[in-house]
Amino acid sequence: MKRSRGRTGRKRRRKHLQSSVDGVNCSHKLEYIKLKKWLKDRGFEDSILRPAEFRGNTGRGLMATKALQAGDLIISLPEKCLLTTSTVLSSCLGGYIKKWKPPVSPLMALCTFLIAEKHAGEKSPWKPYLDVLPKTYTCPVCWEQDVVNLLPEPLRKKAQEQRSMIHELYLSSKAFFSSLQPLFAEDTGTIFTYSALEWAWCTINTRTVYMKHPQRECFSLEPDVYALAPYLDLLNHSPNVQVKAAFNEQTRSYEIWANSQCKKYGEVFICYGPHDNQRLLLEYGFVAMDNPHSSVYVSPDTLLKYLPPQDKQRKAKLSILKDHDFLENLTFGWDGPSWRLLTALKLLSLGADEFACWRRTLLGDVVSARNQQRTWNVTTQICHFLTEDTQRVLLQV
Repeated sequence: MKRSRGRTGRKRRRKHLQSSVDGVNCSHKLEYIKLKKWLKDRGFEDSILRPAEFRGNTGRGLMATKALQAGDLIISLPEKCLLTTSTVLSSCLGGYIKKWKPPVSPLMALCTFLIAEKHAGEKSPWKPYLDVLPKTYTCPVCWEQDVVNLLPEPLRKKAQEQRSMIHELYLSSKAFFSSLQPLFAEDTGTIFTYSALEWAWCTINTRTVYMKHPQRECFSLEPDVYALAPYLDLLNHSPNVQVKAAFNEQTRSYEIWANSQCKKYGEVFICYGPHDNQRLLLEYGFVAMDNPHSSVYVSPDTLLKYLPPQDKQRKAKLSILKDHDFLENLTFGWDGPSWRLLTALKLLSLGADEFACWRRTLLGDVVSARNQQRTWNVTTQICHFLTEDTQRVLLQV
């Protein structure tokens, strides 16, 4: 009887423990077992973090197996585990990259390597890592055009610019891809497709850590600052945490140190930077709840919609704003309109008799009570318009 009650007690304790856990441990899954073995063979030891599925917005991430304090080392990933341009140059692609003119960019070299290794399948030494990478991404560049069209105009414009850039990258790289034909039995045109490049580009854009590498003649002059960090890249973003992250020259490892606490069995977060949700969606394919850096962007077209069309100085005002870089990054934040937005609206609201004071406006001076009132009226109208427009789009969704 005693033994029976003991088992019941243990069951109750386990149930209580499970209910306090934020995520479900996934380290027993075959892909993570293989990844951890692969990393261990390259010198990685980890006893703090476990892959897990978390409820809510984050999904897959890393769980702490013990409480973390500020100053604790979260993870230390040896250089042998990192995928960089040095990895690419030491592969069979290296010789082709070194002789190709004009030189490819470091980004393109990494994209090419990822596509080639994914195509190699079982033969790729990077397969355990490739197997845990997302098969698809949720960045706007991967969306259908009719979905992109629902985005606010400033974000839609940037998403389309990004898509055009990837398309241009693909077209300009076709000849280089063809030069790799001796390495493959299949036609390179069927391997290095647009969708393959889009996947590789998103992998690098969403998952690399910053790591500066020396400039090499075989690459273009674009910065060589990327490193794919297996396992470490399972850490999700939170705008409310702080970490110290850098490559340690002494230990030859990429290290992340906690600057805040994390409870046992809680999800361990890092911060990708003080990004607003537009930037997070554009670059990483997600938004952060209760993001303190949240902003709503105002396009130049929206500004002009609420200003008198008969204003004879309208063209000159726009020219001044453009010359002084006051037509971009105009936002509303948690505390209202940004200084840049108010400054642009103050200048556009100047009366004909006040226009000579435009320099004072750009410096933040108050020109007149009338100008102040006009500015606030237009700001309020724009705010209402953006709120109504958002509601309209949400109904469409």
